[in-house]
Amino acid sequence: MLAVVVVGSGIAAEQLSPADPGLRLLENSTASAFGLGVLILAFAPISGAHFNPVVSLADWLAARRGRAGARTRQLIAYIGAQCGGAVFGALLANAMFDRAALQIAGQHRVTGGHLLGEILAAAGLIAVGLAAARHGRGVSALAVSTYLGSAIWFTSSGSFANPALTLGRMFSDSFTGIAPASVPAFVLAQILGGLAGLSLMTLLYRPGADR
Repeated sequence: MLAVVVVGSGIAAEQLSPADPGLRLLENSTASAFGLGVLILAFAPISGAHFNPVVSLADWLAARRGRAGARTRQLIAYIGAQCGGAVFGALLANAMFDRAALQIAGQHRVTGGHLLGEILAAAGLIAVGLAAARHGRGVSALAVSTYLGSAIWFTSSGSFANPALTLGRMFSDSFTGIAPASVPAFVLAQILGGLAGLSLMTLLYRPGADR
């Protein structure tokens, strides 16, 4: 469903504001932030709102350190469902706007600045998510969705920050698309950023660090 929100709002923005890229970004970022917040609230009781392989990986690594978190089988299942759902969501969004369901995006996005943006976006996402989770589900949904909405603007890459969504967006040649050749570098940057965010929060919230 998250892929439908992100890709669908991007296509709608293209149609509504064809001559204004800033307005298109505002429309897409607003819908993405609101949609993510609602989805976290709706699905957190069922799956922990695992929509992002980087989040699931961070949860799995936490379990390796003796904390509550995803087991290996759960991690594999989460990532499979996330990637499959993102691809299906992109195809569904294409079809919903009377476009060919199966497309291949042509937007080449890899530059040094974009990759740095993805590292920062993913690091911030994990840091904000872990910090907010200490204060309850409602706070987490608000914090993560608000962060995402702002990161779409303050990062040069547009804050993909999600390997599954990056894969899905490869199948929509629209405002939010990404060319296949750009996907591996983006995913690697997202994983590195996620690990950096997890390391930072582990340091800040290590035993005895709370005041």
